[in-house]
Amino acid sequence: MKRLVELFLAGGPVMWPILALSILGMAILIWKAAAFRTGKRDARGLVIVSTIITAEPMLGILGTVTGIMQTFGALNAAGGAANPLAATAGIGEALITTAAVGLVASLILLFPYNWLDSQVDE
Repeated sequence: MKRLVELFLAGGPVMWPILALSILGMAILIWKAAAFRTGKRDARGLVIVSTIITAEPMLGILGTVTGIMQTFGALNAAGGAANPLAATAGIGEALITTAAVGLVASLILLFPYNWLDSQVDE
């Protein structure tokens, strides 16, 4: 668990909106699944989950951009004596927000969303 928290924090500030959207999306999906079990098969709330699934990879890309900007800022601040290790934090932030969170978080929501959406159509 400690490693997961460290990974989350290493992803930079973009991780917080991704986390918030993931929690909101999962809460809506659980709510809709419970409603479907009682026979209520409407699409209310699913458009929000669809928007979250679209937004999370974009937030991941935003994290990539801010991480790369951090990398170039660190290298630029070092001047002519640039230390390649100064780039690792920014590159790590970029990779974490893009791969681990922006895409994984969307995929976790995508499959139950598609199933619930197909149930509304039936």
